[in-house]
Amino acid sequence: MIENLRQIAQQTAWTRRDFLRSAAGAIGYAATSHVSPLHAAVRQQGRKTVVVTFGGGARDVETFAPSGQENIPHLIQELIPQATFCTQVVNHGILGHYVATASLATGVYETFDNFALVAPNHPTVFEYYRKGLGRPPNDVWVIAPSNGFNRIGQSSGANFARGYGAPVILPKHLLNAALGEHPNRGAFNFLLQDSYEDPMSTPVLGHTDVPLSRLTDVLHLSVEDFTRHAQTLSSADELSVYVMRQLMRQFAPSLLWITLHDMDVAHAGAYSLYIEGIQRTDRLCGEIWRMIQNDPEYHGRTTMFILPDFGRDSDMDASGNGFQHHRTGDALSRTTWMMALGPHIRQNTTVNRPLDSVDLVPTLGALMGFQTPGAKGRTIVEVI
Repeated sequence: MIENLRQIAQQTAWTRRDFLRSAAGAIGYAATSHVSPLHAAVRQQGRKTVVVTFGGGARDVETFAPSGQENIPHLIQELIPQATFCTQVVNHGILGHYVATASLATGVYETFDNFALVAPNHPTVFEYYRKGLGRPPNDVWVIAPSNGFNRIGQSSGANFARGYGAPVILPKHLLNAALGEHPNRGAFNFLLQDSYEDPMSTPVLGHTDVPLSRLTDVLHLSVEDFTRHAQTLSSADELSVYVMRQLMRQFAPSLLWITLHDMDVAHAGAYSLYIEGIQRTDRLCGEIWRMIQNDPEYHGRTTMFILPDFGRDSDMDASGNGFQHHRTGDALSRTTWMMALGPHIRQNTTVNRPLDSVDLVPTLGALMGFQTPGAKGRTIVEVI
């Protein structure tokens, strides 16, 4: 069975490579790889890293296949030509969004219940970074989509020193606290859905204990300005990116991690909403990259990683529900991708060898200069 999974994963990688070659040919991108001349300068200045994860994967048929490329124009036309694109990243762990994202953040496949309100068992990349380089709390931030994620910034501490975690912001919870008894509160319900994955169909957020001081003291926004801006948005992920922009302005953190979650509306069973989630995520990835390029604190010194936590079920598997879920554990639900782009990253390059989801943490450590002794993955040498 493991060998069969490897074969399917490898075939998926080859298919993605061919899709991208055909797209690159159609739009005229160069096929040769090169290293940016800013490589040496970046090493001298000190690096910043932004990690964008998707809490909800998308299948190739709706993305990289010719039939789906219209849904990801920013990834295909704008970002991948500047990136090293890894076509075969396999998640061997539990396919639940919080536990899978925690595994990405620790470099170890976490094994806790996806719906348990617990911290990761192993040290996080945020702890490795802060302890290894002696960095203050405000130099690393996590922007997370739903309730369980509020513990992702700091491990349980059994195997690592306490107090080196990352502050975590949940924009939906912050908005919920800001709304209070807002007379038009119901109009914000689409921004307050805490999770699409919970089998009991989690309702919109009720009362939370999030202090509004995080809004005023951290983001330097008034309650009125925050809620007014939220009224102009079409999704919770847009709210997360807005919070990200504020953190960049206030603290210019060197390690910034954001998890987008809109495409996980697929669990509701509405294909059109799933496609809208893909299209919005694609657009926001392009927007984040432009934010980096337009900010003098980040321009010319920032590497951005983009990766889903895992995939979704195939239409051909009788035990699954196609695009709606990720419950089969088959090769398509486990095989995903990753891209890295930045001033020293090889452009328009594909890496087709098998990689593991937990390879991210040691790669971040090698890139930024800190040790990750508890991580089980291996450094992705093609992006260092």
